[in-house]
Amino acid sequence: MEMKMSKKVKVRVTNDGLRGFFGRAREHARKLDSGEDLVSEMTISFENPSDIMLILSPQRIRVLEFAKKKRGATAVSALASGLKRDTRAVSRDVELLEQFGLLRTRYEANPGHGRRRIVEPCAEKYQLIATV
Repeated sequence: MEMKMSKKVKVRVTNDGLRGFFGRAREHARKLDSGEDLVSEMTISFENPSDIMLILSPQRIRVLEFAKKKRGATAVSALASGLKRDTRAVSRDVELLEQFGLLRTRYEANPGHGRRRIVEPCAEKYQLIATV
């Protein structure tokens, strides 16, 4: 049987732990059994809702929103300028978000200035879920 995946990627950040993981696995299995298309998705789960806030501060959410709004590759310096923030602070935020798979970066030549870091969103949609 061939598994069908859509080209859109959805990232879900949640704190539903093992119960949520097994629930999603059952839902995916049901869809596969019935021949439905699966949406390519990545779930980052935190057991404690306060841990989400350590990773996704209001400033980091703004970085995600701005990167997504640009719809493609954006230099860290352009993100910082657009957000009216210090480039080093935005770079640290991008690094943390990349560690959790929410953004991806690459380096490209910047003629006359060495290299620059380019940021791309990993998904078209980010869904943040916290249950207290």
